[in-house]
Amino acid sequence: MALSGTSSPVAGIHHVTAIASDPRRNIAFYTELLGLRLVKKTVNFDDPSAYHLYYGDEFGTPGSIVTFFFWPDSGGKGRSGAGQPTQLSFSVPAGSLDAWQRRLQEREVKAVRQLQFGEDLLALEDPDGIPVTLIAVADDGRKGWTGAGVTAESAIRGMHTSMLTVRDARATETLLVRDMGYRLVRRDGPRARFEAGPGGSGRLVDVIGDPKAPFGSDGVGTIHHIAWRVADDEAQSTMHARLSAAGMRVSPMRDRHYFRSIYYREPGGILFEIATDTPGFSSDEPVASLGQTLKLPPQFEHARDEIEHALPSLE
Repeated sequence: MALSGTSSPVAGIHHVTAIASDPRRNIAFYTELLGLRLVKKTVNFDDPSAYHLYYGDEFGTPGSIVTFFFWPDSGGKGRSGAGQPTQLSFSVPAGSLDAWQRRLQEREVKAVRQLQFGEDLLALEDPDGIPVTLIAVADDGRKGWTGAGVTAESAIRGMHTSMLTVRDARATETLLVRDMGYRLVRRDGPRARFEAGPGGSGRLVDVIGDPKAPFGSDGVGTIHHIAWRVADDEAQSTMHARLSAAGMRVSPMRDRHYFRSIYYREPGGILFEIATDTPGFSSDEPVASLGQTLKLPPQFEHARDEIEHALPSLE
């Protein structure tokens, strides 16, 4: 397998989506503890009875976004394992981990300092048991959101990498390199890191090949899918054609209002999405008030009163 990617419009991570149980606990953890900004409060576009919340930086920049579906009645607790992304990894400034450790201890959140894949990090879990890491990165020039008392010197800048666990890494790695333009950075045992575009934080993916890993099952406490970013519809169309030619069963384009998406499952079973940077999260509300009002997809606006009445309060 070639270890350097072909030219590709894929520019790294757009967002990562996980499944949670209680939206109020989720908001408290990701905004009040981790200091991310709630940039969009909407509903699942395929199920308006459930919230879909987006967190990120001030502008909701692709690559800073983590999102959550709330499906507490979908069969209960999921199982993290092969065929899933298995960790949320955020970039924080180099030298900020001591401050983060103090902040987490003050709020009685257990966190373990580790050296993983050559990176200094804090490992913790969110309220639903999803593994979260805060990774100290020296060369990430992105600007974090200074929410909930988190200083600019400590603020999360965005996603760092995505960790994909599969039983057989070879086919997954081939897809990433041959069809999505990723390049191999390094290997360490069963773990291999790849980068897109100019590389660096937010453009990384780690593939873990573990033939003995139990297969994961979707449910609360698991990561549902990862979305890769492309600039626009033309770039997405290019990827649709390329992936289809490679034998992937790629969905038609779906309009998610803030971006347009196509979906496919990579050979290890993980659901991949290709999402456009445009039109962005400020397309239906000003940047200054992102996330303050419930935004509904146009097809559900006629049922706003019914939907708002059925959704749980976030207060």
